[in-house]
Amino acid sequence: MTFTQVLFLIFAAIILGSAFMVVTTKKMIHAAFWLITTLFGVAALYAMLNAGFLAMVQIVVYVGAIAILFIFAIMLTRKDLRDSDTPLNKNWGVAALIGFLSFGGLLTILNNWTGLLKEAPELSSGMDTISDLGVALLSPNAYLLPFEVASVLLLAALIGSVYVANQAKSE
Repeated sequence: MTFTQVLFLIFAAIILGSAFMVVTTKKMIHAAFWLITTLFGVAALYAMLNAGFLAMVQIVVYVGAIAILFIFAIMLTRKDLRDSDTPLNKNWGVAALIGFLSFGGLLTILNNWTGLLKEAPELSSGMDTISDLGVALLSPNAYLLPFEVASVLLLAALIGSVYVANQAKSE
């Protein structure tokens, strides 16, 4: 096993462990911190793939913006940062069964896929993918509308959390 494969397995274990902690921890603020750990692990995988731009976007957008927005929303809307209810509801068995069936289906698909053992071709140094991405994100004929919709969605989430916090204070 190469060093890169060992590093990948370490990061994958960190990602899976912290993702498991996100959904099983009792304190919501701890879940947000575990989410940040998960997102940093994904950024490390991007860096291993020599996708430095995507790694930095992962850190800036997801860790720096969305996860911090979650923490602000939790801190604004909760008086007590501990959940008093049990984290599992009565349908957890059905959800676990669907999860295991989905995992089994994905495992079957991956076992039958011939491209799993192939290596990706090296990118030529003459490619300028970052400028192509910039043009695609900001071009009216490409992804400008979804890019702007995402920013409006984040703004609406922030305004909603402030509104809910003000309603909780008045009660």
